[in-house]
Amino acid sequence: MKTYKNPPRAEWARLSRRPVMKNSEVRSVVSTILGEVKSRGDEALKDFSLRFDGAIPSSLRVSKETRDLLASQVRPDLVDALVRAIETISRFHVSQRTLEPEVETVPGVVCCRRSVPIERVGIYIPCGTAPLFSTLLMLAIPAKLAGVREIVLCTPGGKDGALNEVIACAAQLLGIDEIYLVGGAQAIGALAYGTETIPAVEKVCGPGNSFVTEAKLQIAAEGIAIDMPAGPSEVLVIADSAADPRFVAADLLAQAEHGPDSQVVVVTTEEGLLGRVLLEVERQIADLPRVGVASRALGESLGVVVTSIDEAIAFSNVYAPEHLILAVGEPEQYISAITNAGSVFLGYFAAEALGDYASGTNHVLPTNGAARAMSGVSVDTFVKKITFQTVTAEGLTRLASTVACMARAEGLEAHARAVLVRQEVLDG
Repeated sequence: MKTYKNPPRAEWARLSRRPVMKNSEVRSVVSTILGEVKSRGDEALKDFSLRFDGAIPSSLRVSKETRDLLASQVRPDLVDALVRAIETISRFHVSQRTLEPEVETVPGVVCCRRSVPIERVGIYIPCGTAPLFSTLLMLAIPAKLAGVREIVLCTPGGKDGALNEVIACAAQLLGIDEIYLVGGAQAIGALAYGTETIPAVEKVCGPGNSFVTEAKLQIAAEGIAIDMPAGPSEVLVIADSAADPRFVAADLLAQAEHGPDSQVVVVTTEEGLLGRVLLEVERQIADLPRVGVASRALGESLGVVVTSIDEAIAFSNVYAPEHLILAVGEPEQYISAITNAGSVFLGYFAAEALGDYASGTNHVLPTNGAARAMSGVSVDTFVKKITFQTVTAEGLTRLASTVACMARAEGLEAHARAVLVRQEVLDG
C-alpha cells in the first residue's frame, strides 16, 4: 500500500482518485458492445458470451426445472444462511415502506405524494471470479417489498455456460423465475434495449466492474433508468490508537479480494498503528485463496496518517467511500460529521462483511465518489414518487391571483388564463 503522512488538504482530492482504467478505453469498448447488442440481439449476446465467458449457454433463458435442479444441489447450511439473511434484510427494508400524509397547503388545496412501483426491473448479478448471490438478495428483496411485478435476472454462465447453483437457490427462495445467462456490458444492453429472447425493462440495477458501470452510464444517457454507478468495491477505515490491527487488516482484505480494481484505504492518527496494520495485511494475505486479486488491489491502495479523528473524517468526506468503518472509541459522537459515505459501520466489532451479507442494510452502494450525491439501494430505488393535488373552488380562488401574477411575469399568458377562466366562472 502507498502511505502518506499528514498530506496537505490540497492533495486530498488527488489521493481520492480511484484506480480505474482510462475512461476513453472503457467508453469505446462499451459503446461497441452496446451497439452490437442493439443491432444484432441474441446473436451478439452469444458471441460476447463465448469471447468473455468462454462458453455459449445452450439457452439464454434458464428454465424453472433447471433452476430448481441446481438449487437442490446447495448444501443445507448455506440454504439456512440464505434464509436467515433474507429475514434480516427484509426486516430492515420493510420499514422503508411509508405512507406520506396529505398536506393542506392553503384552504381548499390538498397535496400528497404516493409511491408507485416500477413495473419491470432488471437485476444484474456479477458471477465472474465470485458468484455474488448476496447481491441478488440486496436487490430483489427491496424490489419485491416495493411492489415490483416483474423482476428479470441477468447473470453470466460459468465456463460450462451454466447457472451458478447458489444464485439459482437464491432466485428460488426469492421467487424469481425469469433468469437469463448473460453477463458484462452486454447484459446491461440486453436489459436496456431488449433482444429476441430478453424483453427490455424499465430500470436496470446492480453492480459490476468498470465496463458494467460504464454501460449503465451510457444507457442512462439514452433515458433508461439505472439505480446508480455501482462499480468496483471500496472501503475506508478510520482507526484510532485502540483499534486492533488484526481487525483493520481483515476489513481491508475483505474488500481487496473483490477485484484488482477495488481500493482500500486506512486513515489513522497513529503512525505506529499503520505499520502494524501493514504487517497484519502481509500475514493475513498469505493464505487467502484470492491472494493474487487482493495483492493487485492493495498496490493501488492507501495508508494515510493524520493528526486527529476529526481530520480523518474530513479526509473521508472528500474521498466519499462506498463503505466507511469507524474503528474508534465512542464512534457515535462522529456521526453528525459524516456527510459523504454509502454505508457506515460503527465500532471495533462492526465488520463491513456483516453489511455485505446479513446485518440488514443494503450493500449495493455508490462508488468512485458518487456517495457525495447518491444513496444506496433501498425500497425507494424501485418506486416512482407521484404527486397529487385536489383543488376546490375555494382553493382556486385563494391561489388564482398569485399564479396569474407569476405566470405573466414569466411571459406565459396561457398559464395565467388557465387559472383566471376558472375564476371568472366562479365569479359569475
